[in-house]
Amino acid sequence: MDPKAYQEYVENVTPKVNGWLSFFKAFVSGGVICVIGQILCDGFKSAGLMHTLANNYTTLILILASVLLTGFNLVGPITKFAGAGYLVPITGFANSVASCAIEFKREGQVFGIGSQIFNIAGSVILYGIVTSWFFGFIYWILTSIGLV
Repeated sequence: MDPKAYQEYVENVTPKVNGWLSFFKAFVSGGVICVIGQILCDGFKSAGLMHTLANNYTTLILILASVLLTGFNLVGPITKFAGAGYLVPITGFANSVASCAIEFKREGQVFGIGSQIFNIAGSVILYGIVTSWFFGFIYWILTSIGLV
């Protein structure tokens, strides 16, 4: 297939996306997840838990909810609407770990789940650590020379 015909084919099969609508949906849906998290955290604090413990329980519940949604195959319809609004917060990270575990469970505990569970999440962890190290180093330099 020549490059021009291939390009036409790609344009025909690529879904048309309204960028501003996608941004709005992601903003609203991500905001809804954050509001749910804040309601949970405030509820735990009003029940008498310390701030740190309330934050930990909130995180655990959001992760559990995401893993359950992944297990019941409900994340697809949610992300079709919400896009990055669901995938960027901790819910997306939990989904990436759970979906790999579900996908590779038939290969066994060690060679399936154990070796493949961070297939998607591994790059997030790697680049998150590298980026935090990089910006921490810049902060250390700026602090050393007295700019911060």
